[in-house]
Amino acid sequence: MLKPDFFLGRHQDLLVVSSLQSSCSQAYPHRSMDLTSLRCLINSISRFAHLVTCRISKTMPAEEDYRNLVSLLKHLKPILDDVADHEAPQGEALSKECEELDIAVNEAREFLEKWSSRKSKLLFVLQSKPYVLKIQISSIKLSLVLHVLSESLPTNSTLSNAQFCVQESQNLKLGQLSEHIEEILRRQKEGKTPDAEHLMEIIESFNLGSSQELLSESIALENEKQKAQDSKGKGDLDQISQTVDLISHIRDCVVELGNFKSLNGIQIPSYFRCPLSLELMLDPVIVASGQTYERAAIQKWLDHGLVTCPKTGCRLSHKNLIPNFTVKALIANWCSENRVELSKNPASANTEEDQCCSESVSCEVDRQSQMGNSVPRSSNEVGHGSETEKVNEGYRVFREETDKLDQSSPEHSYVHSRSESASSAVSSIDYVPSVEIGIPRISPKQDNVSDRLGDVKFACSTSLPNEIPGPSPLSRQEHNSSNTMAEMVVNGNHNIPRTPTFTSESRYNELTSTSYVEKLINDLKSVSTEVQTAAAGELRFLAKYNMDNRLIIGQSGAIAPLISLLHSDVELTQEHAVTALLNLSINESIKARIAEEGALEPLIHALRTGNTGAKENAAAALFSISLLDEYRIKIGRSGAVKALVDLLGSGTFRGKKDAATALFNLSIFHENKVRIVQAGAVKYLVRFLDPATEMVDKAVALLANLSTVVEGCSAIAREGGIPLLVEILETGSPRGKENAASILLQLCINSPKYCRSILQEGAVPPLVALSQSGTPRAKEKAQQLLSHFRSQRENATSRGRP
Repeated sequence: MLKPDFFLGRHQDLLVVSSLQSSCSQAYPHRSMDLTSLRCLINSISRFAHLVTCRISKTMPAEEDYRNLVSLLKHLKPILDDVADHEAPQGEALSKECEELDIAVNEAREFLEKWSSRKSKLLFVLQSKPYVLKIQISSIKLSLVLHVLSESLPTNSTLSNAQFCVQESQNLKLGQLSEHIEEILRRQKEGKTPDAEHLMEIIESFNLGSSQELLSESIALENEKQKAQDSKGKGDLDQISQTVDLISHIRDCVVELGNFKSLNGIQIPSYFRCPLSLELMLDPVIVASGQTYERAAIQKWLDHGLVTCPKTGCRLSHKNLIPNFTVKALIANWCSENRVELSKNPASANTEEDQCCSESVSCEVDRQSQMGNSVPRSSNEVGHGSETEKVNEGYRVFREETDKLDQSSPEHSYVHSRSESASSAVSSIDYVPSVEIGIPRISPKQDNVSDRLGDVKFACSTSLPNEIPGPSPLSRQEHNSSNTMAEMVVNGNHNIPRTPTFTSESRYNELTSTSYVEKLINDLKSVSTEVQTAAAGELRFLAKYNMDNRLIIGQSGAIAPLISLLHSDVELTQEHAVTALLNLSINESIKARIAEEGALEPLIHALRTGNTGAKENAAAALFSISLLDEYRIKIGRSGAVKALVDLLGSGTFRGKKDAATALFNLSIFHENKVRIVQAGAVKYLVRFLDPATEMVDKAVALLANLSTVVEGCSAIAREGGIPLLVEILETGSPRGKENAASILLQLCINSPKYCRSILQEGAVPPLVALSQSGTPRAKEKAQQLLSHFRSQRENATSRGRP
């Protein structure tokens, strides 16, 4: 890579140019010359201009510099064409300058091709400056040579164009944004505070006033830092480390200027803001370094493979996230005092989610049972079968089965963690170790926060992945009173460590009796709705943890009365019933019995009419039943598709994920693909291709299946999916890129019109990269697409079209 000091300075370069101009005014020993270097340059300019045009449409940093460069090169190109067409006598100077500019343009193009929106924008601007300046200097030199040469050409326009290029290339001001960054880095190196005006220019230029952009830039920089450390590139590492420090200054500047919104006009205390996202912490968690962060922000950090603490830079010894109930209580108290309403927050404070008994967060089978964490391939690669639950001394261990669903015998039951789709299920064994953790007292820092709180008691245990298992809501009082809580810290400093005690699993993890289950089944048939609700809730949680309990409940005749309660007018009764059936369906033989006893229509009724929890769990239950091949067809013909698509469009985030997963599994059966398209799923799935939705991989996997029918291709193109799919080729996950390439190939095969649209979106560079570095299937699809483009071009040429 070119270093920032590649040039000795613009003034010195212009002296060289001046010398060249003088020598160009002398007569050349004209001779006929091979036009190879000139034609190579013309081709390189065209490729570079096309790439920049595609990149600029995707908010590329320093785009003004590249736009100006392309404008300059486009003025040069007609002169070069004219010289080539007239085969004018040429000298060695022209050949030399053409070769130099060709090298400069190709180096810049290769650098630009490696950039993606997931990389650091600040580093991109710093590292692109030498490439930009090299093109400018080479353009000036070549313009001067062409200016002299054009005097011998018959057309006056060539001469005037050459004069214009000389003037434009000399007046072009490039790299100003990088100069602001370099000035701040110089001040940092000298131990001086960065200039506020320069900081504001950078914040505005890179949109770093947005919490998401600031978080993304921090993650990108840390990724670059880790790569530099691995490659032991000291020069690169120094520059990256200085840029990381710059982000810290930017973060401080943003907070001081109050760029982040206040709540009800009240400024949020700095110690309640996440150090990473700068937003109010609604679900604060402690990492291994002792620092506290917002769960969503630090989880995103960890999901990118980063293993250091963002604040301290220390390597994390583990990735467990421990809820900081102390800080959560402080924030809740602050919100209460200032009348700030946070009830609609998805990561609500200290609710059932935090105590790991609700379906949303816990390892309860209700919410996580039927969905693995893997990202699917298209349906022609999906195996069939079921997953297996194994209990190994009370520990829950996670493993991924990426391509096929494992066959299991009826006597085994299984627990699934949630998946990116249904095609590749992940079986898991619930993991709840009795770990002793030293948890510190509250630090006296942060405006004496600890002085105002005192000791707060809470239950705490540790598990993977980053969840805290606990008892069900039915035993909340026992849960809250039996355990103790150690003090947590806001800023990670600690004094006297303590070791909290942990209770065993909830009583629902213990084996129940047949007589007790039979009593509950009788209560399901009671005329009292309160009795029905309590019984359904009890069965739900009994089926949550223990595989033997599921067998007892299933064999005692609970299925039919639970199915009947799916039509209950009491929302909570309906939710308990549908969730109990979902938990029971984890056992293969009970799953088949649920389907045989007519659960499809009642589940669809719950999917349409239930509360949020009932809808989500009904979708998960339908997915579970759809693992049975014959019922995949029946579900598709039953009217469930429209209800699932409605949930896909209007449900909660979790509901949308459940619906997408169920629809994916249904789309494996060819007949269902058209039904899903006709129900209007594609417009929602195209929206989910935006990374901000956090559903890209699920959406692109389902679209890959739907693209195998003509209706699916038409809907994807109609809903504007092509630009987003090309974007995924560049910035998506490995499986996402693979599925995006598969969809684009289907579109090209379907219609030449779609093929032209894909080319116009700049798909070739990312496809070339994917054909060399993607997954085996992604490479295959990328190569097929590139081959298709070549054959289309050759066919057009053979027909005499340009």
